[in-house]
Amino acid sequence: MKSFFKNPYKNLEKKLGYSFRDKNLLATALMHRSFRFETHNIEHDNQRLEFLGDSALGLVATDYLFNKHPNLEEGPLTSLRSQMASGKALAKIGLAINLGDNLKLGKGEMKSGGNQRASNVMDAMEAVLGSAYLDGGLKAVRKIFNNLFIPMIKINPEESWLDNPKGQLQQITQKKWKINPTYHVIKQDGPSHLKLFTIEVIVNEMKIGVGKGSTKQEAEQQAAQNTIQILHNEKE
Repeated sequence: MKSFFKNPYKNLEKKLGYSFRDKNLLATALMHRSFRFETHNIEHDNQRLEFLGDSALGLVATDYLFNKHPNLEEGPLTSLRSQMASGKALAKIGLAINLGDNLKLGKGEMKSGGNQRASNVMDAMEAVLGSAYLDGGLKAVRKIFNNLFIPMIKINPEESWLDNPKGQLQQITQKKWKINPTYHVIKQDGPSHLKLFTIEVIVNEMKIGVGKGSTKQEAEQQAAQNTIQILHNEKE
């Protein structure tokens, strides 16, 4: 019997390289918090899925790089993973597949061009990966990763840490204390479409660097760079 159900995400799924069994998961991944705030009877936006997608992407990227570069040590592998799973990479892919055209935004957010704002697209792309994990496990996330991330995000094993201060800081703290730095949001200002995050870095139970940015990723990168500079100055 022919189904008359129309799939509104058919074109997006084709670009992702993965077809969702539960379309509601994908719908939630595309729902910005501004839409939920303006709509009744909606329990969740895509923020929880972002959290899940971040971890799923990290694991899939780690597995790919571990097998592709058998001779690389932890530091360079960490740098490459950061390049492949960065906010910049997520935004690039999301914009390339016109993910913003599928976002559900509040009226104010839509009016201000939120569907093309890199931070919104980045968050939604991360949430899509989280929804794919719930829908089909790591196999589903890997399909999207293989279809989009591998061909679109070019990495160089010989590249320096210049564009990856978080990875560089992790290498420093692992070498010196055998621990990873942690990042904490200490302040969040502004409306939903013009957020300013202030994040601090804690290393060896000490609060060191602080960074600010329009996204958590941006603030964390700045905080990591400041921490590296502070640790470097302490050596002198």
